[in-house]
Amino acid sequence: MNLWQDFLTNDQKIIHKWVHYFPIYERHFSGWRNKSLTFLEIGVSRGGSLQMWQRFFGPLAKIVGIDLNPECQEHESPGIFVRIGDQSDHSFLQSVVDEFGIPDIVLDDGSHQMNHITSSFQFFYPKMPKNAIYMVEDLHTAYWEEYGGGLEKPNTFINIAKDYIDRLNADHTRGKVTPDLITRETFGISFYDSIVCLEKGEVFWKQAPMIGGQSEFV
Repeated sequence: MNLWQDFLTNDQKIIHKWVHYFPIYERHFSGWRNKSLTFLEIGVSRGGSLQMWQRFFGPLAKIVGIDLNPECQEHESPGIFVRIGDQSDHSFLQSVVDEFGIPDIVLDDGSHQMNHITSSFQFFYPKMPKNAIYMVEDLHTAYWEEYGGGLEKPNTFINIAKDYIDRLNADHTRGKVTPDLITRETFGISFYDSIVCLEKGEVFWKQAPMIGGQSEFV
C-alpha cells in the first residue's frame, strides 16, 4: 500500500496533510522502506502521521516526534517515541540526538515559524549522514507575515534555500561563491509547492570525461 492509499483508508489517529505532498514523500522516502533508520518528525499534532510513517517505513524504523505540547506525549506507542520541547532550542534537540542518535530523515512540520525552521535546520543538517534527507513542508508560510514570512524577506526558509542553489554550484562560480557545507555535503535540492527537500551526499568527483573511441579517461 502506498502512502496515499494509507492516508485515504486511515481509521486510526487523525492525519492532517496536504494531498499533493504524498507523491513527494514517495519520491524521496521510498528508498528507506524496511531499513534501519531514525525518522524524526518535528510537530506531532494528533499523532496520526507518526503512525503513518511507522506503517510506511516498517518495523526497523525508529519513529521520533517532537512537539511543544505536553499532551502529544500520549501518542507514544511501541516503536514511536515523543519528546516535548522547542524545535529552536538546540539544547533540547541535542538531548533528542543523545537519546536516539542522528536522524536519517528529518521532516519539519512544526511551528512553521521561519526562525524556528532555520534553527532546527542549522542544528540537524550538518550532523546528518550521507544520503540523509531533510524536508521542510508547509512553506507557504514563508510568504505570510504572521510566521515571519514575506516575499522579499531574506531570512525566510524559501529565500535561504534559494541561496543554497548558488552554494550547491559554488565550484562553478569561478570564485564568486565560497564552497561550504552545502557545496560539499549536498547531492541535490528539490523545490515543490510548499516543500523544500535537501538530500545529503558527498559529491567529490566533479569531472566530465569523454568516453568512447580513442578518448582517454582522465
